[in-house]
Amino acid sequence: MFEYIEKIQQQIQKIATTQTSALRAAAQLFGNAIVRDRIIHTFGTGHSHMIGLELFTRAGGLANVNAILDSTVLSVEGARRGAEIERVPGIAQIVWDQYQFDADDIMVLISNSGRNAMPIEMAMLARKAGLKTIGITSLEQSKQYPSRHPSGKRLFELVDIVIDNCVPSGDVLMDIDGYQTGPASTVSGVTIVNLLATEGCKLARQQGAKLPIYFSQNIDGYSNEELYGLYENRIKHL
Repeated sequence: MFEYIEKIQQQIQKIATTQTSALRAAAQLFGNAIVRDRIIHTFGTGHSHMIGLELFTRAGGLANVNAILDSTVLSVEGARRGAEIERVPGIAQIVWDQYQFDADDIMVLISNSGRNAMPIEMAMLARKAGLKTIGITSLEQSKQYPSRHPSGKRLFELVDIVIDNCVPSGDVLMDIDGYQTGPASTVSGVTIVNLLATEGCKLARQQGAKLPIYFSQNIDGYSNEELYGLYENRIKHL
């Protein structure tokens, strides 16, 4: 009954052993953002948005994170609707214009396939604005299929740092009598972003930086109001 756990453990170990250089480089960007008090933006559509959301306003997490959360591409307004909209060129610019960005900020873009218009255009917009970009994607799947964007580019071709989530094409780890199941991209992605955040914190502390980390709201005696006040003018969804 523990096959999925075994598969996921193997999956995470593969990331740790094959993506070391990319993870270190991305963690350095996180650390620099903490030291310089810059914003870490995250963007994903569909299930990929959950990976960015993992970093946003959570206990033990960084306060300088802005998750780009537009309901047009989330399942809350219809799963099939969102899946179609993320393929439409031009929508990313509309969403981008609703947020604040600075050239010294960084952006984490998550797309397992890396082929749809919105994450591709978000990467283009971020690069144009001068932000350093990190892409989390499945290189196996992305290289197997063509881009759905007019540029012909895929996410891994547009970001400064590519982190391969090492997820097999199709995003499953198990076969049960011919039925493919055991999704992997969310667990892999959440592990990656938490690794970047925690390693970034360690690097920032080595430079003497104060870490902007949220307390759990369910533990008495602690308050996050100071952090809310520090970032509420720069982070939309606070």
